[in-house]
Amino acid sequence: MLRLVMSFFGGIFSMLTLSLALAAVSLGAVFAMYGRDLPSYEALSQYSPPTISRVYSAEGRIIDEFAHERRLFTPVEDIPDLVRFAFISAEDQNFYSHPGFDLRGMASAVLDWARSGGRMRGASTITQQVMKNFLLDGSRTAERKVKEIILAVRIEQAMSKDRILELYLNEIFLGQNSYGVTAAAQTYFNKPLTELSAGEAAYLAALAQRPGNLHPVRDREAAVARRNYVLGRLFEDGHIDRATLEAERAAPLRTVQGGDYPSFRASVPPRDYFTDEIRRQLSVNFGEEEFFTGGLSIRATMDPELQVEAAHALQRALENFDRGLGRWRGTGVRLPEEVLGSEAGWREALAAAQVPRDITLNGTWYPAVVLEVGEAELRLGIEGNHPEPPVVPREDIQWMRGSFRDNFERGDVVLVRRMTADADGSFIRWTLRQVPEVQGAFMAMDVNTGRVIAMQGGFSYQASVFNRATQARRQPGSAFKPFVFAAALDSGYSPASIVVDAPIEINTPQGLWVPQNASGRYYGPTPLRTGIEQSRNLMTIRLAQEIGMETVAQYAERFGVYDRMSPFLSNALGSQETTLFRMVAAYAMFANGGERVEPTLVDRVQDRYGVTIYRHDQRECLDCDTLALPQGQAPRIVSDRRRIMNAVTAYQLTSMMEGVVQRGTAARAINLPVPVAGKTGTTNEAKDVWFVGYTSTIAAGCYIGYDTPRPMGGASGGGLCAPVFQEFMQKAVARFGGTAFAVPDGCRFINIDRFTGSRLPDSASGENVVRECFREGEEPVFGVTYDGGFAVSENVPLVDEVRAAARQVTTSTGGTAVVGPNASFGTLSSGGLY
Repeated sequence: MLRLVMSFFGGIFSMLTLSLALAAVSLGAVFAMYGRDLPSYEALSQYSPPTISRVYSAEGRIIDEFAHERRLFTPVEDIPDLVRFAFISAEDQNFYSHPGFDLRGMASAVLDWARSGGRMRGASTITQQVMKNFLLDGSRTAERKVKEIILAVRIEQAMSKDRILELYLNEIFLGQNSYGVTAAAQTYFNKPLTELSAGEAAYLAALAQRPGNLHPVRDREAAVARRNYVLGRLFEDGHIDRATLEAERAAPLRTVQGGDYPSFRASVPPRDYFTDEIRRQLSVNFGEEEFFTGGLSIRATMDPELQVEAAHALQRALENFDRGLGRWRGTGVRLPEEVLGSEAGWREALAAAQVPRDITLNGTWYPAVVLEVGEAELRLGIEGNHPEPPVVPREDIQWMRGSFRDNFERGDVVLVRRMTADADGSFIRWTLRQVPEVQGAFMAMDVNTGRVIAMQGGFSYQASVFNRATQARRQPGSAFKPFVFAAALDSGYSPASIVVDAPIEINTPQGLWVPQNASGRYYGPTPLRTGIEQSRNLMTIRLAQEIGMETVAQYAERFGVYDRMSPFLSNALGSQETTLFRMVAAYAMFANGGERVEPTLVDRVQDRYGVTIYRHDQRECLDCDTLALPQGQAPRIVSDRRRIMNAVTAYQLTSMMEGVVQRGTAARAINLPVPVAGKTGTTNEAKDVWFVGYTSTIAAGCYIGYDTPRPMGGASGGGLCAPVFQEFMQKAVARFGGTAFAVPDGCRFINIDRFTGSRLPDSASGENVVRECFREGEEPVFGVTYDGGFAVSENVPLVDEVRAAARQVTTSTGGTAVVGPNASFGTLSSGGLY
C-alpha cells in the first residue's frame, strides 16, 4: 500500500517537474525568440532628449523659445528628492530594488483584474516605461510586453538606476505640450523644481498616469483626487510626514491654468518678426530639426526697447496713411448671432477669434464684438475686464465715410484701444482701430558690427507673419542712386563735376523710353551734389551711361544689393527689386567708411552643453586680457574686414547725402542732434516709398507700400518713410550717440559753389558754399560738362535754385498778385523711376 501511495505521489511530482521544465523551456524559447531582433539599448547611453531652443536679448532676457516638444533637460542630480520620489511612489514603488520588472506589481495587477471583472491596470515599472517610450511602440499586446521586459532587464544591467530615472523624468509627457518635469513645473506652476511644494510635486506625478484627463480646471475633482492619492503613497513610503500630508491634502490645487499664478509666457514678449527671422535663418544654417530640438541658447542682437520704438514708429506712419483714406474695413471676422445673447457666450467666442493681439501703439489694442449699433454710439463687448463703459461715440468715426449703421453690424469683431489725455493719462473714450491695408518694414543696425538692433516686418506679426524687411522684394527707386554716384566718384568724377540735366530719348526693345525728372522739369548743367540732393533722374541716367551700367552693376553686387544686377539703364533708377535688409546693410558700408559688414540677428549660438557653435564677431581684442590698462586707453581691437570702397569715395558720398537731409528731399522730415546722411526713394506712381539713412553709429531704413503694388496717391519717401526714421533715430541717438563722420586720410578740402560747381575762395561763405573733399594728388578740373553721350537738343538754362520763379496771376476779385511756382508732386517727392 505504501509503495502504491509513494508511486502515486512520485508520478505527480514527476509530472509537475516535467511541466515546470517544459514551461521554463517554453518561456526561455519565447524570450529567446523575441529577444533576437530587439532594438539596441546602447543608444540610450548617448541619448539627448529634444529640448527647447531659447532666444535671449542682448541683456540676457528670454524673448522667445522654439520647440516641437516643450522640454527643459535637467540632470537627475538637480532634480529634488521630493519630485523624484513623488514619481517613484506613484508609478514604481520598488524601483530601486527590482531587476527591471516587478513580479509583485504584476501579481497585484492580476488580482486587481480578477476582482474588477476584467479591468486591467498597468503594471509596468519605470524602466519598462522608458523602454516603451524610447525603443518600442505604444501598442497594448503581449508581444510588446515581452520585449519590454527583456529590454528592461538588459538596460538595468547596463545603466544605473539614477540614469534610467533621469531619462524617464525628462522624457515623460505631462500635458499642455510639456515634456519632462522641469517644463511641466513651469507650465503648471511657473516655478523651478526646487520651489515645488509636496502637493505640486504630487500633482505632476499624478499626471504621469493620465495627462489628458487630469486638467487642473476642467477635471479638477479627478486631478485633486489623484494628487491626494500620490500624497498618500509618499506618506506611506516615508518621504513626507503626517502634518505635510494633511496640510497638502487640504490645500486647493492652485495652477497657472486656474489663474492662480502668472503664466511663464506672460513674461515673454509675443513672437515678432525679429525672432521669427532668427528661426528662419538658423533653421537653414543648422537644420530645422536641430533648431527645434537641440536646446540651443541663442543670443540675439535685438535691443528690446528700440524694437518697440521701431514697431511703433512704423505702425504710426501706416495707420496715419490708412486713416487718411477714410475707409473702414474692419477685421473681416463676425461672431454668430447665437453667441451674442449671453456674456459668457460672446466672451468664449471672442477669445477664439483669430485677430491680432500684439499691437500696443498708443496703448494696447483689444478685440471687441459689436453688440448694438446706434446712431450716436456703438456698444461693444471688449475682451478682458475694463472699468470704462464699453461704448464708442459718434465723434470717434469722423475720419471714416458713413455712419455706424453704414459700416458696422451686430457681431462684427473690431479692435479698440483707450484714448487718453496727453496731460494726465485720464480716459477719454474707447476708439476704433484697424490694421492698415498698406504695409511696410523698418530695420536698424550697427554700422561697425552689423548687429541688427531692431526689425519690424509689417504692422502686426499676428496679422501677417510675412517679413517685409527680409522677404519682400521691392523696387528701391531713387534710394538706389547712391550706388550709381559711388561708381561715378570712383571713376574720376567729383561732387563738383557737372552733368547735364536735359531730356533723353532711349530706344528699347519695348519702344521709346523717355525718362523724366519727378518734377517734369529740366535744370541744365548741374553739379553731382545737387543731382543727388534733389534726386535728379536724368542726371543719374546720363551718369550711368557715361560710366557704363556694367560698372554700376558691379558696385551694386559688391555691396550686396543684388546677387546679379541686370545692366539696363532703367535699373540705375532703382527699377530692379531688392529687400530692405540688403539696402540697409549696403548703406551701413557707406557709414563705416567703405568696409564690408555682414548684418546679423544673432551674436552667438551655444549648444545644450554651453559650447559656442557660432559667433558673429570675429574681431580680435589684443588688450582685453590686460588687467591694468593705462587710464583713458581703450583695448585695441583688430578687424579683418575687407574694404570694398575707397574711404575718400565713401566720405564724399556721405557728405553729398548729408545734403539730402539738410537741403534736399528729406530736409523737412529729418532733424537730429547729430550729423545724418540718407536718401529718399519713390517709385512710379508712388507704389513704393523709401528712406534709408545713417549716423556715424546706426544705419536704418524704411519702405512702405501695398503687398500687391498699387499707387499710393501723393505719398513720397520724404513724406512717409523719413518721419519713421526720425522718430526711431531720436531714441537710438539718445542711446548710442553720434559724431561727425570721420574724415579719411587723403582728403583735400576746397570751397565750391553747390549750384554751379565752380571753385570759390577759401574765405567764401554763404548758403551756396560747400567745402568739398577732393582726393589728394588729383587736381580737380572745373568747367567740364558731361552729357553721358546723349545729344542735348535744345539750350537748357541752368536753374537758379536760390530764387524761386515768380509769376503774376489774376485773383478772384479781378486784381493781380505775384506768387511763387505751384507746388507739384516733384517738389515733394524723391524722384524714382521716371
